[in-house]
Amino acid sequence: MHRPKSTLEQWRILQAVVDFGGYAQAADKLNKSQSSLNHAVAKLQSQLGIQLLEVRGRKAYLTEQGEVLLRRSRHVTQAVGELEQLANNLEQGWEPTLIVARELVYPMDKLTDALAAFLPESRGTRITVVDTVINGTSELIQNNQVDIAICGIPPKGYIAQPLCELDFYLVCHPSHPLALTPELEDDHILAQHLQIVIKDTGVNSQQETGWLKAEQRWTVSNFHEAKVILSKGIGFCWVPAHMVEKELANGDLVRLKIKGSSCRRIVLTLVIPQRDKQGPASKLLEALILAQHGELPHSN
Repeated sequence: MHRPKSTLEQWRILQAVVDFGGYAQAADKLNKSQSSLNHAVAKLQSQLGIQLLEVRGRKAYLTEQGEVLLRRSRHVTQAVGELEQLANNLEQGWEPTLIVARELVYPMDKLTDALAAFLPESRGTRITVVDTVINGTSELIQNNQVDIAICGIPPKGYIAQPLCELDFYLVCHPSHPLALTPELEDDHILAQHLQIVIKDTGVNSQQETGWLKAEQRWTVSNFHEAKVILSKGIGFCWVPAHMVEKELANGDLVRLKIKGSSCRRIVLTLVIPQRDKQGPASKLLEALILAQHGELPHSN
């Protein structure tokens, strides 16, 4: 097994000598004797068989070989520093990874803003965002497969913090026959046309989102796909208002209304599946998500 000739301490001393402009300055910054630094660098050069520094006057300068090795050494010492920091984080219970379930209709810009605020304090925590629909979200919560969940109606037995209300608009293309009657007398007319629905991501569910009286249905996995189909003049769909603002403003889609009901409305909530085991990184991200809606986290 190959044994390294040099040590991390030797490379750190070399970096300090270069960064601070000489042995005397580095010794002062590192609180070490100048002779010990001279000895460490001299031994490093001897072990490697390469001249790394040359002293001119009172200042040490890197050789060409020294520049190449110093540059590479910075990557090594930085990686070791990060490894040691990770070990410290783990000792303190700071989670190395977090999984966030996002109900597909939750505004992604809200979550992105929370994640952007989390990043500088994240200590390298890796985030996985899983887009889910209805029972798919509930299953992840009940199976403890996520650290944070943004969902509609939470599963029974779980405490949820309300985040926001979302309106769903009934929309179709301007060329669709339904567009000729923007206010429908009842939903029987809808039942005669093709409906675009979003598939529930639950493993044990065959349900889709929205009103489901139409005999003809096309099921897709997200609202982007639904809007592509709608843009071809095919079908109608219930879509979150924030996802069709631009299309409605441009006239690419039109909004339909049923007499007595201008929209559908749902409440989105935040759930921590294992509150008693929640770590500091999860608590921080939870607080930042709640802050997007002017809410404060639950006190433990």
